[in-house]
Amino acid sequence: MTAFLVVAVLQRDALFDFARENHLALVLGDAPEDEAAASEPEAEPEPVPETPAPQGVRVVARHSQAEVVDTAVILRGQTEAAREVNVMAETSGLVVSDPLRKGAFVEQGQLLCELDPGTRGASLDEALARLEEAEARVPGIEAGVPEAEARLQEALARLDEAEINARAAKALKEDGFSTDTRVAATAAAVRSAEASVSAARAGLEIAKSGLKGAQASIRTAEAAVAAARKEIDRLEVRAPFAGLLESDAAELGTLMQPGALCATIIQLDPIKLVAYVPETEVARVELGALAGAELAEGRDVAGQVTFLSRSADPTTRTFRVEITAANPDLKIRDGQTAEIAISTAGVAAHLLPASVLTLNDDGTLGIRSVTSDSTAAFLPVTLLRDTREGVWLAGLPETVDVITLGQEYVESGVRVIPTYREATAEVSQ
Repeated sequence: MTAFLVVAVLQRDALFDFARENHLALVLGDAPEDEAAASEPEAEPEPVPETPAPQGVRVVARHSQAEVVDTAVILRGQTEAAREVNVMAETSGLVVSDPLRKGAFVEQGQLLCELDPGTRGASLDEALARLEEAEARVPGIEAGVPEAEARLQEALARLDEAEINARAAKALKEDGFSTDTRVAATAAAVRSAEASVSAARAGLEIAKSGLKGAQASIRTAEAAVAAARKEIDRLEVRAPFAGLLESDAAELGTLMQPGALCATIIQLDPIKLVAYVPETEVARVELGALAGAELAEGRDVAGQVTFLSRSADPTTRTFRVEITAANPDLKIRDGQTAEIAISTAGVAAHLLPASVLTLNDDGTLGIRSVTSDSTAAFLPVTLLRDTREGVWLAGLPETVDVITLGQEYVESGVRVIPTYREATAEVSQ
């Protein structure tokens, strides 16, 4: 090591010259043979003209084809009993029957309240007696009518005889075979016969009038009997139809007056679903259309439209619609909230994700589409139905390119650069 250091110090200049020569040899050895050509700078490649980037807003779009779908008018309503009536007393009296409790089911004609008859039975007996009396007088009066008619016929016959005798006496007198006394006597006989005819006619009219009076008495007595029996029938207040008692029947011992409440009955089978249709939707609803409803408890109900009002509510400008549905188990109650869907004719619509919906400056609901010249356009839509797969929109052309991403960053007439995606992927988003 000492010797190496001594050599390096003493021969420093020779070592530097040796290292410099080796470095040049290494550099020249890697160089090309044509040193002149190698020394020339390489030519720069000619620049390639750049294609100008397209101008526009990049959006994501999809092709959509319209389909015919069943539509429905969606309403919010409630259930309503098919019939409800307050059964009231028609006469006065004390209740003598045990009351039926609310919630009980009653059949048509079942007794609800019975009242004390009091003296109504005696009134009926009196009316029956008067009827019998009136009916007993009729045969005698009826027999007098033929007798009076016979008297009238006899008087008419005597009148004819007297007139014949008078004419004969007058003719004989003219021929000189009769006296004035004979003529006067026959004339007097004619006047007497005429008086008898008048009396017979008056007697016949009296007989007929008496018969009419007797018949009127019979009808009066019959009316009194009917009234007495009706009054007795009113003592029993019965159910007008089968249903449920919504209130207790009148308590035993209650004094009832005409118009006093005996009980309230409701009929729940069938049940009615009642809602109100706005003016914009009423033309789509038809009588007999199928309808369904979902109650607040989750129960599904199906029925048909049985009534559609022709007159709008003056306050809300809506039209009452009624749907009748079966309720055999009576589990659907009166007054439950229901979401009602009434089926209507099918229309052409597009199934699109709800995220494509937007509003224009006027607040109109719609979507933005890509036109044939690659510009954005706003198209108003009508929302038909909201489903898990997307929303059904009407009011669009048969085919349309819908902007599904970026629609909020473009306006009508703005040039866009669409990238199209599959419909399934868009709807699933």
